[in-house]
Amino acid sequence: MSVSTFPSERDTGTNYQLCAKDRQLILATQAGLPLTSDPWATLGERLGIPADEVLARFHRMQEAGVLRRVAAVPDHYKLGYRFNGMTVWDIDDKAVSTMGQRVGELPFVSHCYRRPRHQPWWTYNLFAMVHGTSQQEVEDKARQIKDLLGTTCSGHSILYSSAILKKTGLRLKKQGDPSCSE
Repeated sequence: MSVSTFPSERDTGTNYQLCAKDRQLILATQAGLPLTSDPWATLGERLGIPADEVLARFHRMQEAGVLRRVAAVPDHYKLGYRFNGMTVWDIDDKAVSTMGQRVGELPFVSHCYRRPRHQPWWTYNLFAMVHGTSQQEVEDKARQIKDLLGTTCSGHSILYSSAILKKTGLRLKKQGDPSCSE
């Protein structure tokens, strides 16, 4: 589950210099984390560094804004969820942060975030992704969100996926790397 109702207050990563070990970690995880009980230890073994250093490097890169997050990205279609609906909500601006947090905590919301309105064409400021095995299941989940939002919501819609897009994280070219200072 991921919840993001505020823009990141972290550094944009512009002052962070990736060193060889950081680049190795990113290159080693571009296709995903190892599917083991301790992926940090597995990565460390592959790269010859301790597991706690692997985790610390990911944390530093995340804090610097180089990485937004490290998270599972399931293939919903392979899991049987053929109906994927981005629910979009027109929420009172004074309530959107609180309500976004609540919506993001629902067990069936895979991600929830705040976005700017583009009046008069786009009035929605809260987005919440839900998945279902049927369109009815997605609509039932949207109804639960609507009930939770109550009077803070003045409109909503469900935008269904029409294609599977390639999902990828950070990608680096293999090239010469600066040395690590740590």
